[in-house]
Amino acid sequence: MNDDLTLCQKAERSITKKYRKQIWNKFIMAVKEYELIKEGDKIAVCISGGKDSMLLAKLMQLLLRYSDFDFELVYLVMDPGYSAENRAQIENNASLLEIPVTVFETDIFSVTDKADRYPCYLCAKMRRGHLYNKAKSLGCNKIALGHHFSDVIETTVMAMFYGAQLQAMPPKLHSTNFEGMELIRPMYCIHEDDIIRWKNYNNLEFLRCACRMTEGFDGESRLSSGKRQEVKDLIKNLKKDNPNIEKNIFNSIHHLHFDTFPGYKTNGETHSFLERYDRKENNG
Repeated sequence: MNDDLTLCQKAERSITKKYRKQIWNKFIMAVKEYELIKEGDKIAVCISGGKDSMLLAKLMQLLLRYSDFDFELVYLVMDPGYSAENRAQIENNASLLEIPVTVFETDIFSVTDKADRYPCYLCAKMRRGHLYNKAKSLGCNKIALGHHFSDVIETTVMAMFYGAQLQAMPPKLHSTNFEGMELIRPMYCIHEDDIIRWKNYNNLEFLRCACRMTEGFDGESRLSSGKRQEVKDLIKNLKKDNPNIEKNIFNSIHHLHFDTFPGYKTNGETHSFLERYDRKENNG
């Protein structure tokens, strides 16, 4: 029976059947728990061509198909200056998975090629701005990105180890530069390992990294990538002794004991616990 299914049908079936518990249920849980999608939303699903964003597109497409409330989707592909081969691979995968993409071009790679410092930061910032701008021009009020559970915990650990701050990645946030726009992360609860299993099960090949900055550099030269890999390896090793380490890190950002912190920042302003310390009695 499965032999009669198209590649797209097999991929969709595996999401709702074989990987229902690991992928579909966790996707639905995040959408509901964090109130990511509301009736009347028009959402730009941002597709970079990698495994995460392509799975996100399929999940959102299936949700639209089965949902009992109305919302709209635009599958948005931004070409920052991809090679012809990478551009073709994205479009071919979209066709195979029956995702009707809207492609628009920018000159981001040309700009970041000339940057002397922090080209990856500049690229990410420019990408986000272009995506918001294009999505808003299409009448969207939200953009959806493919960040997942593993991104969340790795970013949290990286911020503490290398950024000297306790900072997490929220499941949604309001744009500070594009009024009325929101960013949502519907794959917030899905583990990267399960995304890889889904990809391999369906024999799918997606872009790994199409950035020009990776073409002439080895792993040690790519600071951001290198530090993230260090954190991945650390968590992997910690799991050998504590299988719940990932779950514990994830749960910790949902259960912040605010009163125990000597300092904090909110709305861009830094505060000290001393501001409220003497106003409290019996706080020991």
